[in-house]
Amino acid sequence: MNHLIEADELKRRIADAKLRIYDTAVFLTPAKTGYRAESGLAGYLEGHIPGAAFIDLIRAWSDSTTGIGFSLPSTDALATAVGARGIDDTREVVLYSSGHMMWATRAWWMLRWLGLDNVRVLNGGLAKWKTASGALVAGEQTYTQGSVNPRPRSEWFVNLEGMQQALDGGICTVNALSRNLYTGEGDFNYGRAGHIPGSMHLHYEDLLDNGAFKPVDQLKQALTSSGLLAKPRVIAYCGGGISATIDAFACVLAGHPNVAVYDGSMSEWVRAGKPLTTGTAP
Repeated sequence: MNHLIEADELKRRIADAKLRIYDTAVFLTPAKTGYRAESGLAGYLEGHIPGAAFIDLIRAWSDSTTGIGFSLPSTDALATAVGARGIDDTREVVLYSSGHMMWATRAWWMLRWLGLDNVRVLNGGLAKWKTASGALVAGEQTYTQGSVNPRPRSEWFVNLEGMQQALDGGICTVNALSRNLYTGEGDFNYGRAGHIPGSMHLHYEDLLDNGAFKPVDQLKQALTSSGLLAKPRVIAYCGGGISATIDAFACVLAGHPNVAVYDGSMSEWVRAGKPLTTGTAP
């Protein structure tokens, strides 16, 4: 299945009753450590793709009890939240973001982890929709209640213990953040500077062109040159498990069969007092 959908195709299918379309946007501003998240709901209400509803990744699709933003909920909690937005096993879901596309790939990764297969990401998000002269409507769209029978793919996410085990070898771990964050050279960090020992680096923006994924042949070239396709399993991480889904999604597009996201990422790793390394890639 093609995990991306282009704006022109979505325009042709916009009236398809089988589609469920969702804006997933969140906007980030730097805080003392990490970022402060603001919902994209206000922008969605001002103008969104016709028929699209809004997904609240900050609260409705996150476990707020962990002290780490955007933590993955339990399968039952996520299935309930997903069904409440009108998603079920019979629908084709299209996810987009009116901000950065990483929010759509995060929601995609969560739905695939939950066991749903018929899910696609609008390549380039709302910006590409506008470029394609797609219509916008204001106000709020909702769908009738859906029902999801969770069939979790546990290997799609790893926790702190899983990330520690990955450091023993045989797995490619990759930091998706900017080079300054990776090397520890910048002023901004997640409590301590550096990256998880042994991890490679591939900034998520290097996989995009004007906010959309590059063609697959270019993705394969970037992933290969960064060492991401050389081992049988890849685990991507970032600050909080969001931008890492860009790297992970690109690996899936390139055909890698075994890719995961470290959900807690640097926010959890640093809080747990785990070691960091500064400097360039190994």
